[in-house]
Amino acid sequence: MVSRSLAIALSLLLLALPAQAAEEVLDGIAAVVNKEVITFSQVRELIAAREHNLRENFQGRKLSDKVKDLRLSAINELVDRALVLQEFEKNKFNIPDYIIDDHVNTIIREQFNGDRQAFIRTLQAQGYTIQRFRKLETDKMIVQAMRQRSVKPTLPPSAGEIEAYYNRHKSDFSDPSEIKLRMIVLRSSNPNGRKLASDIRSRIHNGADFARMAEMYSEDSTREQGGDWGWIGPTTLHEALAQPAFSLHAGEISPVIEIAGNHYLLYVEARKNGKPKPLAQVRDEVIGRITHERRQKAQEEWIATLRKKAYVKVF
Repeated sequence: MVSRSLAIALSLLLLALPAQAAEEVLDGIAAVVNKEVITFSQVRELIAAREHNLRENFQGRKLSDKVKDLRLSAINELVDRALVLQEFEKNKFNIPDYIIDDHVNTIIREQFNGDRQAFIRTLQAQGYTIQRFRKLETDKMIVQAMRQRSVKPTLPPSAGEIEAYYNRHKSDFSDPSEIKLRMIVLRSSNPNGRKLASDIRSRIHNGADFARMAEMYSEDSTREQGGDWGWIGPTTLHEALAQPAFSLHAGEISPVIEIAGNHYLLYVEARKNGKPKPLAQVRDEVIGRITHERRQKAQEEWIATLRKKAYVKVF
């Protein structure tokens, strides 16, 4: 039977539905882990949504390089998962059925308002049976729990380690940065939104004024102000917009961003970096970061030992 700590870790884990592949291609062998074969269909299943996103925002050689890196990363992730699952079986662990049942029921309750039929219809639309879904979720739970189990208890970081980490990462413990943002929004009601957004972006790169383009084409309340949002912090925007917005340098324009059928162009006119918070104020956060990084390193070292003992070939 599974150990008590492993059972608790399994019962606490909640995972989302897997993504379906976006296109049909011939299957083949991506890797072999001991006697287990990893197929290209498994790779596509893992990265379909992320690859679609890349194809929406990049093209040419840059797209090719990013897709190649994404697929290689996915293959290595699947290799690691196979090694962990094999280690689970080797140790003759077992997951009680009630843990899987509770996990699935939690998903139905929290993501489908308790409507089991809606849950089943969603699975069917994605090409899954309930049995296949349970197997995928079980594998994910095993991997997460085994990774947690691989980390041995350690002493808390010393005062010197805490101070040194804080000094190396002061920018991470600062008040929120601010950006002066302009935005162009093309609503989902526009059937040519993506093409128009791409054309506008090209015109701006060729010298057109972003504010003027916003006045002409944007479909949000800031249109008359040239898409001007003023100075904003990272919590002002939807997360899907905040991340790309705050990754831009002053004077940069984002790729076309699609959210729920709407298309966005972001332009950062200027940036203000936040001031570092004193160590006393963020000590608990620093300790949490150090502890998390230690756990990550321990898990990576454990996976490395599994790889050393296994036959792994990537094609």
